[in-house]
Amino acid sequence: MSSEAQAELAVDFVRGVIRAFGVSASVESSVDDDVIQVRVVGEGLGLLVGPRGATVDALQELTRTAVQHRSDDQTGRIHVDVAGYRARRAAALKEFARRVADEVRESGQPQALEPMNAVDRKAVHDAVGEIRGVTTTSEGEDPRRYVVVRPAAEQAAAIETDTENT
Repeated sequence: MSSEAQAELAVDFVRGVIRAFGVSASVESSVDDDVIQVRVVGEGLGLLVGPRGATVDALQELTRTAVQHRSDDQTGRIHVDVAGYRARRAAALKEFARRVADEVRESGQPQALEPMNAVDRKAVHDAVGEIRGVTTTSEGEDPRRYVVVRPAAEQAAAIETDTENT
């Protein structure tokens, strides 16, 4: 099944969920390099985003599962966004990560962030990766996996110590 056909299945599924929620919104999709982007557009869609994006994350997973179930081929990646939430969340995480990185550089002390999903962790890793003097690692097990922002010198010392002990 083509990515375009899978995108149509995804859009139909999301429209059905939106109807079930009793929300008025439009659904559009695009396919870029086998990544299916499904966007829900409208006003007052907070119910579909949920606390800290939990509902839109669940909607994405359900959409992926529904398309996979109806598709006879391998499904591409499916990303579902509601009212531009993902872009706003990524921008907010980037700004937060920069503030934490500045604090870590100034204090020389690592900071563990709250547990977050893989997409949010990647946004933090990417943002901190652009800043000299600090680095990140992910620790813990899902769903309690979290990012630790460390001074770069501390990370190098930890790697050196691990190498000496092996």
